[in-house]
Amino acid sequence: GIEMAYKDVKDAYKYNNDFNREKYDRISLMVKSGKKEIIKAKAAANNESVNAFINRAIDMLLDES
Repeated sequence: GIEMAYKDVKDAYKYNNDFNREKYDRISLMVKSGKKEIIKAKAAANNESVNAFINRAIDMLLDES
């Protein structure tokens, strides 16, 4: 992994965190109790992370407009 390119693993984490902060926006999402487990199961059934699943759903809705 990226850790091998750095002498100190903290430097690798800092690089990753800085990259993510620059390239991505973070959104906090609240769902009704129990819905998180349903989302996790649907994402797993599609062999994707919860983040990828939610992003795909958002992209599908944005493409419809």
